[in-house]
Amino acid sequence: MAIAAVGLGACDRRPAPLKIDNSLTAEEIAAARLTPEVMWKMRRAGSSSLSPDGTRLLYAVTEYNMAENRGITTLWVEELATGECRALTDYASNNAAPQWSADGASVWFLSDRSGSMQVWRMKADGSQPEQITGSGNGEGIPEVEGFGVSPDGKHIWWVQTVRVAARRSADVHADLPRSKARIYDDLMARHWDYWDEGDHRHIFVAGLGDGLVTGGTDIIGADAAWDAPLAPYFDMTEIAWNHAGTMLAYTSKPLTGTAYAVSTDSDIFVYDLATGKTVNICKPLTGRKSECAGEAGEVRELPDEMPGYDKYPVWSPDDLHIAFRSMRRAGNESDKERLFVYDCRTAEMHDLTATFDYNAANVVWEDNRTLRFIAPIEATHQICRVQLPEAGAACGTSEVEVLTRGDHDINAFTMAGGRTVAEVCTISMATEFFDVAADGTLNRISEINKPVYDAVKMGEVQKRWVRTTDGKRMLTWVILPPDFDPTQKYPVLLYCQGGPQSVVSQFWSYRWNFQLMAAQGYIVVAPNRRGLPSFGQEWLDQISGDYSGQNIRDYLAAIDDVAREPWADRTRMGCVGASYGGYSVYFLAGCHEKRFKAFVSHCGIFDFDSMYGQTEELWFVNNDYGGPYWDAHNAVAQRSYANSPHKFAAKWDTPMLIITGEKDFRIPYTQSLEAFTAARVRGIPARLVEFEDEAHQVFKPQNSLVWNREFFGWLDKYVKQR
Repeated sequence: MAIAAVGLGACDRRPAPLKIDNSLTAEEIAAARLTPEVMWKMRRAGSSSLSPDGTRLLYAVTEYNMAENRGITTLWVEELATGECRALTDYASNNAAPQWSADGASVWFLSDRSGSMQVWRMKADGSQPEQITGSGNGEGIPEVEGFGVSPDGKHIWWVQTVRVAARRSADVHADLPRSKARIYDDLMARHWDYWDEGDHRHIFVAGLGDGLVTGGTDIIGADAAWDAPLAPYFDMTEIAWNHAGTMLAYTSKPLTGTAYAVSTDSDIFVYDLATGKTVNICKPLTGRKSECAGEAGEVRELPDEMPGYDKYPVWSPDDLHIAFRSMRRAGNESDKERLFVYDCRTAEMHDLTATFDYNAANVVWEDNRTLRFIAPIEATHQICRVQLPEAGAACGTSEVEVLTRGDHDINAFTMAGGRTVAEVCTISMATEFFDVAADGTLNRISEINKPVYDAVKMGEVQKRWVRTTDGKRMLTWVILPPDFDPTQKYPVLLYCQGGPQSVVSQFWSYRWNFQLMAAQGYIVVAPNRRGLPSFGQEWLDQISGDYSGQNIRDYLAAIDDVAREPWADRTRMGCVGASYGGYSVYFLAGCHEKRFKAFVSHCGIFDFDSMYGQTEELWFVNNDYGGPYWDAHNAVAQRSYANSPHKFAAKWDTPMLIITGEKDFRIPYTQSLEAFTAARVRGIPARLVEFEDEAHQVFKPQNSLVWNREFFGWLDKYVKQR
């Protein structure tokens, strides 16, 4: 392993290396079962990229120390010709976001080794690390949250927090420095898991030379009260250099207050380093036309704006085009993600997926006319290819080719030197790296968690097509316990997906893991009910404004179908879910007709009326509920509120475990408190598990073990026991 030295102008402030021991105990090996403790010993890989010549794979690995309740991320490189892997960093500091230099001789990365997260550079073998941003002692310098070096190596962009407004009372009332209030005149007071205290993420650009980068230009504007990249995920892939290193494309939503809270209108902006000017390419220039703005073959003026999400710009190799993902409808965060291409010479737009009924993500240019992207297709994620239309071709003439096939999720891929390497997972395998052949065949090239897979048994995953109540076919994954015996009867769990518009694919989760549930002796039923992607936009759209309708019937169709099997014990069935899945649990609790013996709801929506006033991104409830509760003339909205789960609590009759996070502002913990109160006042066995330092999901190692112990303890008590 390469031991990182003190960098240029840096001060080594790292603690002692975090001790990592991923070895399984003798008891764990003998049991041959996946447990929460075993799962937390798994190494988590990601952030991969091929070297420019395609011979080496750079990636990050995160590992955890349960006793210390924290993890560490290290950087690795694999020589693809030999399979040799070596660490570039040690366990004394967190390192992330590794990027190759254009010549493959160096690696740029983020590290907190100087006391705060900053940009560093090292040789490709891990030697000679040097600090690029911040000060040598890390004091009083904003942390860098993401960065990108221009292909010519002359400039760098980075993202850091900027104070642009006074929200804290100590800032508003300077003579009261010990006061603890936040003051607002408009929405959004909070987002996801943090209160708005006047801080926003901005993009800075500066030249690179010898020594530390100590200054930079805030290209968003020092007073801009919005973020780039977008909150709350701050995805750095929303920012991209052109290949000449002269322009920077990025995503932003320059709105504030209530306008921000109800809108998904983000756009693609291009910043010119030479002039310092910024252009919004999603707002039409005078006289600009596009063949793909209207129906096939129609040429008309573009509308004044593209009112939905426009995100993730990617430059073509010759810098003549910018590809990006675009949603057509305002306020719908789950609209179809179309693959748009902007012509930098003519300002024309082309929708390359007009006739392709699936989303496009992770777009990569193969050459100046060919693009690859990932699409969710029938509960899997595959790599696809499409070409720019010929000059004068009508909209919708681009044909999409699906390159890969099989029951897997391709979550990301990287291309260089004529080679493609993908990050792949399945329900039975955490992320590993696979070589993608020209014909789409996947060949595994990593063994990151081989000791775990060698030691534990995974259950069989069945692909089942269930007939719904309206006569359609619904793909449902059924995960059987290890050593499944068809002559025995097993308890059954219905899994309700969150989102609500997120696919039940071949994902591997460290929070809701199907194989972990199966390993405890349960059959898991995971339906792709109405409202989930990968089955066309009509299937996806159906759920909006109809939370209590067809998708609920889809859930019941799936569990009833499996319950008819001789190995399914219909007298021992449970129902579990989080977020929208948690809402589903609450709603089913009032109409399940004695199907289930126990429920588990994590961060679920209980009361639609109070949820509208408590949540932060109002575009979501406006789209999915149909509007606010006070809109008495809105039939869709009134139907939604009339079917809020809290109005059916009088019919609850089944034990319920309720889990929530105190820092969850998407579905605030008060929703869970309301549900817990209803259950206990009605005399129903219930338990509330409230995490004071978690938000919408549970991430911390020891909290996760608590979550799993409570989750399986509840199910074992009320479902597994005969």
